[in-house]
Amino acid sequence: MSTFHIPDMNCGHCKASITEALTQAGADRVTFDMTARTIEVSGLSTEAILIKLDEIGFTATPN
Repeated sequence: MSTFHIPDMNCGHCKASITEALTQAGADRVTFDMTARTIEVSGLSTEAILIKLDEIGFTATPN
């Protein structure tokens, strides 16, 4: 499980976009902490997650 901080994630639409992109890329699980603006992802490499998030317009930092 990898954790990422996504400072621009702030609404349900962001959550839906991220979930869709990462599950289509092969993530097994994506969980959100909207208050902390973090996600936890399993099933993908850190590099794959960062690339996919960048493709949909989100900058993320691994924690």
